[in-house]
Amino acid sequence: MTSDERWIARSEALTRLGVKAQTLYAYVSRGRIAARPDPTDPRRSLYAVADVARLCGDDAGEADRHEVRAPVLGAAARGEADILSSVSLIADGRLFYRGLDAAQLAETVTIETAARTLWDARETDPFAELKPRIDPIVGGATQRRVLAVLGRRAIEDRSLRAHDPVSLRREAASLLSEVVDSVSGPGPRLYLHQRLARGFKLVERDSSLIRRALVLGADAGLDEAVLATRAAAGGGAPLAGAVLAGATTLAGPPLSELDDVVAYVGEARRDPAGAARRWIGLRGGAPGFGDTEFGRIDPRAQALLTAADLPADLTAVWTEGEAAGGQTADFGLALALVARRLDLGPTGAADLLMLGRMVGLLAHALDQATDGSPIRARLRYVGPEPGSH
Repeated sequence: MTSDERWIARSEALTRLGVKAQTLYAYVSRGRIAARPDPTDPRRSLYAVADVARLCGDDAGEADRHEVRAPVLGAAARGEADILSSVSLIADGRLFYRGLDAAQLAETVTIETAARTLWDARETDPFAELKPRIDPIVGGATQRRVLAVLGRRAIEDRSLRAHDPVSLRREAASLLSEVVDSVSGPGPRLYLHQRLARGFKLVERDSSLIRRALVLGADAGLDEAVLATRAAAGGGAPLAGAVLAGATTLAGPPLSELDDVVAYVGEARRDPAGAARRWIGLRGGAPGFGDTEFGRIDPRAQALLTAADLPADLTAVWTEGEAAGGQTADFGLALALVARRLDLGPTGAADLLMLGRMVGLLAHALDQATDGSPIRARLRYVGPEPGSH
C-alpha cells in the first residue's frame, strides 16, 4: 500500500463510518483517527484508512498487516488526554452551560446573559459601561471582520497572565462588543443581538432569532477550536490571540462542512424529497442530518427550528429530509435554514456559527487562564537519523 493509499478523503471516511462530520472530528480530536492536511488542498483533511477500518471493525488489509507503520503519537498513544473544563457539558442528550440547560436558556436570555453564565461572571456585569471603539473595523465579509478585530486586539492587548479574573472578563466583554460593532456598524448601544440584526438589515422581530441561534451555538464541548483556544491561553497569549487561534481553526473543516449543508438547502428547496434521496444514494446521507455527539436528536437544532417560523419550502427541506433518511436534523441544518429564512446570504450560516462560538471560545480561554489544568504534550522525533543523507 502506498503512502497516498493510506489516507482517504472526508467523504469516503464518512461513508465508511456511517457517521456525521462532527463525529469524525471528535474521533480525530480524541486520537482515534489520525488526520493530515490534503497536499492538494490544505483547507481539507485526509484520514488514516487503517484507523477508519479499525473503528468499522474491518480488517485493515493484508498489506497493512505486513507494513511497518510510524508509531502513533499524542493522545492516541497514551489514551485520551483529560482537559478539565467547567464551561459546558453534554449529558443525557442535553447541553448544559455551567449546569444550566442551553435550550432553556435560549428561550429568553440575551447573548450578554449567556456570556456571563459561560464566563462565570454572574455576580458582576462585565458589559456595564462599555464604550464603542472610535475606529472600528468595518467593511468586507463578516468572518473577515471578526478575524481582523481579533488580530488587531491580539497585538494591542496584554498577556492573559497580566490580568486578574475580573479584568479578564471585562476584556472579554470589550472584545465581544468590538466584534459585534464590526458587523453592526455605528448606532445606538442596544443589546448585542439587536445590534447584529441592525448590521444584517433585519426587522426588529427577527433579532430574537439571531439571539437564539447565537446562544445555542456558543459551545458544545471539546473540538479542535476549543483545544486550540485553550492551548494558546495556557501558553499565556492575549485573550484575543487565544480566541483567534480557535476561530481560525473553526474556519477550517467545520465551516467548510457547513458549506455543504448550505448548498444542500439551496438544492432541496426545489425538490426536498428528491434531493434527500440523491444525496443518500451518493453519500449515504444528506448533509445536515444524522447522529451527533448528543445522540440521535440534537437539542440545539430542535430549539432553533421550532422557533424559526420557516416558510413552507424550508420546512419541507427539514421534514422531507428527515423522512427520507430516517435521521433528524442537526444544528448545521438549523443554522442554514435560519440563514436562508433571514436572507443572510451564502455565508450567513457560517457567520452565525462564528459569532456564536466567539462567546464559547472566550469562555474556554477564561476558564483555561483562571482555573485550567495544564495542557501537556510530548514531541517525538520520527524523521531521518542525523547524518543519514
